[in-house]
Amino acid sequence: MALTDALPLGDGDGAKNYWIVGRPYHGEQNEILDRDVSDGYFSTIGAQLLRGRTFREDEDESKPLIAVINERMAQRYFPGENPLGQQIYAQGDEKHRIEIVGVVNDIQEGQLDAAPGPAVYLPFRQHPSNYFALVVRTRQEPNAMLSSMTTAVHRIDPGLATYDPFTMQQRIDDSPAATLHRSSAYLVSGFAALALVLGIVGLYGVISYSVSQRTREIGVRMALGAERGTVHWMVLREAIGLTGLGLAVGVVCAMGTAALMRSLLFDVEAWDVPTLVAVAAVLGGFALLASYLPARRAARVNPVDALRAE
Repeated sequence: MALTDALPLGDGDGAKNYWIVGRPYHGEQNEILDRDVSDGYFSTIGAQLLRGRTFREDEDESKPLIAVINERMAQRYFPGENPLGQQIYAQGDEKHRIEIVGVVNDIQEGQLDAAPGPAVYLPFRQHPSNYFALVVRTRQEPNAMLSSMTTAVHRIDPGLATYDPFTMQQRIDDSPAATLHRSSAYLVSGFAALALVLGIVGLYGVISYSVSQRTREIGVRMALGAERGTVHWMVLREAIGLTGLGLAVGVVCAMGTAALMRSLLFDVEAWDVPTLVAVAAVLGGFALLASYLPARRAARVNPVDALRAE
């Protein structure tokens, strides 16, 4: 359980200009995300400590000011250096030096489709506030815990105002980035389903037309002793050829389209070979299914009727 003045996956505001003690100032703006969190926050949300340490419970306003930074800040402002022990200060507050005591991996403070930027985490006990969020990690079903946590907070202090409890999964699902990408995915999926139906109908029409044009040929083959299975396979072979050509062209187009859609994807590779193979298998299966009826009809052609029709 921990406290924070701003939850992850927010709008990414709350930044301040920070400068590094001992480095000359040339008018640059080092805008860095600023978060006040309690001891235990990083373990609660599952962040990984890369260097140094996190906060202790007794580090309050009476103790020297300290901070933990994220990996992105360490790479940008301390390349090739050890950030531990370095001091920073906020714009307009040069007298209060803050010592960096730890480095954690990048936490997705902003939206899912934006790369994490530099961030500074300060002890909540050194910067207390009457507005904060309570973060809880549980092994039980999260949704069932929401009302229990609200009751527990009011049991501690009935005067505390609480509102809108939610799980982290709900926060992810309801985030603007997830909603936008989900809507785009639904739209693309709808067009893909329509394209699949049109492709199946089109292939069925092509194979049916081919069978009708080759009725005499099929009749002659069967009159000369061709087996029904041979005729069936002849029609399916034509369908397999068309399907294979279509899949080859489709895979190439899909790879090109995926490269253009990188901005709509996060934590998903555009060149996803298993997905391409699975989609090709599904399309191939539907194509063969669409070809089955014309092939079956061709195999049942009566040689006498076929020859008489001409």
